[in-house]
Amino acid sequence: MLSLFDTIVRLSLAFVFGGVIGLEREKRGKHPGLRTHILVCVGSALIMLVSIYVFQAYQDIAQIDPGRIAAGVVTGIGFLGAGTIIRNPQGIRGLTTAGSVWINAAIGLAAGCGYISGALFATIIAYVTLSYVKRAEEKAHNKSN
Repeated sequence: MLSLFDTIVRLSLAFVFGGVIGLEREKRGKHPGLRTHILVCVGSALIMLVSIYVFQAYQDIAQIDPGRIAAGVVTGIGFLGAGTIIRNPQGIRGLTTAGSVWINAAIGLAAGCGYISGALFATIIAYVTLSYVKRAEEKAHNKSN
């Protein structure tokens, strides 16, 4: 079984990792922001911890797939992300925000199952993408006009 220490570390890391991405969104005035990203990441981590816990608790009693609960997160986050996408006459808005919520859930699942290096590097990649790749897009767009 997971120790209390492992549980606290994994949920704390999900808090930090989700906060990094949420803070970037908050700095840009984008919604969802800091609190939502933290909640999505920590919630995903907890769901992964529940998956591990249920698997360990019942593996000798019943055949259990620990990935089934985590798969529900992917479906649920798809629904949440779809709510951030807005289509209007000027185009489509919110796709990057939906993507940030989606990767945040994946980071939470990784932190929850103990795949800390994956969660850490995904957080770094997401932060760099959200913070700096926009500038490269804008430069490329300006050159093409």
